[in-house]
Amino acid sequence: MTGAAIYTGGISHPFEQAAPALGTILDHVGFTARVSYELDEVLGWLKADPDALLVIYALRWSMTQDEKYAPHRARWSLMLPDSAREAIARHVLDGAGLMGVHTASICFDDWPEWRDVLGGAWRWGRTWHPTLGPVQVRLDQTHCIARGLPDFSLNDEVYSDLDFAPGIEIAAHAQAQCRTESQREEASRATGSQPALWMHRYGRGRVVCDSLGHDAASLAHPVHSRLLQRAALWACGRSREIVEAI
Repeated sequence: MTGAAIYTGGISHPFEQAAPALGTILDHVGFTARVSYELDEVLGWLKADPDALLVIYALRWSMTQDEKYAPHRARWSLMLPDSAREAIARHVLDGAGLMGVHTASICFDDWPEWRDVLGGAWRWGRTWHPTLGPVQVRLDQTHCIARGLPDFSLNDEVYSDLDFAPGIEIAAHAQAQCRTESQREEASRATGSQPALWMHRYGRGRVVCDSLGHDAASLAHPVHSRLLQRAALWACGRSREIVEAI
């Protein structure tokens, strides 16, 4: 069994239901997942289990960009201390896996290197997403995480115009499907389909990020859940044959 330490919590997303659902999805392929809203607790798990998969499925950032976040700052704002930055980076550099899900790219905005660790990050003033709604996901069959799985549709948010690190590999793209005039106006801002699942190496570790996963329903989609399972196994160094067998 491989440990999976899931860091979660934040505003505007049903993490209370979705994070345990993600843990169950990973448990089905041999992980032992634990979920925490406290980063110190998660980092403690990693210290005790250096081979554990670190999963960031949280919306924790400085929250300084707009006063609309003021009511939430006391509970959810986060300025990442140097010790946490070092622990996260070192965990992956030394060969452990990291998986980001959905809002992971918004986290840790006071840590510029987070983009290089995760492979992509939200950039305030540029990155955005259309309203939660129908999304078409297209898979790249050249990647073992996606090979043999069909394209699919689900309800989610398509993060658009993220800032990507050089050298990432993209295994899936997503595009919002417009239903209303306001959504058509939103979609006209986008640059077409957006990278939705990417991977790269950081030091000796493998990193994968799935920008979808707004809620438990998205995670539970039968193809999406298999992608998440495959992504987690790949990040933990499993062979192509094991990944594709899921």
